Amino acid sequence: MASALHLPARNVVLSALFAAVIAVSLIPTTYSVPFIVLHGIGDKCTNRGITRFTERLSNWSASTGYCIEIGDGSWDSWVMPLLKQTSSVCEQVKKIDDLSDGYNIVGLSQGNAVARGVIEFCDGGPPVKNFVSLGGPHAGTASIPFCGEHLAPSGYLKIPTDIAAYEKGCRFLPKLNNEIAGERNSTYKERFSSLENLVLIMFEHDTVLIPKETAWFGYYPDGAFTPILPANETALYIEDWIGLKTLDEAGKVQFVSVPGNHLEISESCMQEYVVPYLTDGTSSKAAAEISSLNKIWPLQDPIFKLGVGGLVHDQ
Repeated sequence: MASALHLPARNVVLSALFAAVIAVSLIPTTYSVPFIVLHGIGDKCTNRGITRFTERLSNWSASTGYCIEIGDGSWDSWVMPLLKQTSSVCEQVKKIDDLSDGYNIVGLSQGNAVARGVIEFCDGGPPVKNFVSLGGPHAGTASIPFCGEHLAPSGYLKIPTDIAAYEKGCRFLPKLNNEIAGERNSTYKERFSSLENLVLIMFEHDTVLIPKETAWFGYYPDGAFTPILPANETALYIEDWIGLKTLDEAGKVQFVSVPGNHLEISESCMQEYVVPYLTDGTSSKAAAEISSLNKIWPLQDPIFKLGVGGLVHDQ
């Protein structure tokens, strides 16, 4: 029969076990919050590429992901006014119990305009923690293919040499960016600046957004197509209309540039720049860990192409 531990030895063992339990309890826990995906124009949640994109992010982050559809998806993304699209998403997120304590948003192209509308305009909605924007027309775009004045993209069409027409006719972006003097809404700024992290991803060879720097809130000066002003030289930033400057000065904005044309993103870039912000409170640590894993087990790195018209496939 094994002899019992002597009392002093037993106390040492118990003390060591107790210390181990305390040490483990003091290790910061990592937990994930749910996220939603808002797709781009001409796409829909049931398209294979969007489904796989959402599933990949969910699997990598161990978070529950939802692709939020607006109307019938493809058609309504073109013809439904952006304020109405925003309202649709607002009402949907309020009905999803899983989002009630807060959630993250991953926006694709035009979906970023809707995402920001939800953040700024959605009364009574659950809080948005992190917002990851891929190729968003945040400061507008100076060219939209096949776009008529009654189509959704007209809500962020901004020709720098015709600002009068923009101010008179554009129904969405001036409100979203709090541009209208005398009508600036402090609630929009308060809500947007309450984000924990804002990740702005620009595609280096983007030929859809004009200029591509709009993905970083950069744009042309009023009255000319040159130069392209970086975000921090625009009135929106300098006067802090929506809280972008506030977020940036707090170190909460990441300006990320990735290779490829509009919405062409590799799995390694998704893992490095998107996934860490779907895991609450561990962004920088998670990014470092994922980067290390990629060096140990390199990916084949397929390219997701999530483009206009729902043309989605891997390269």
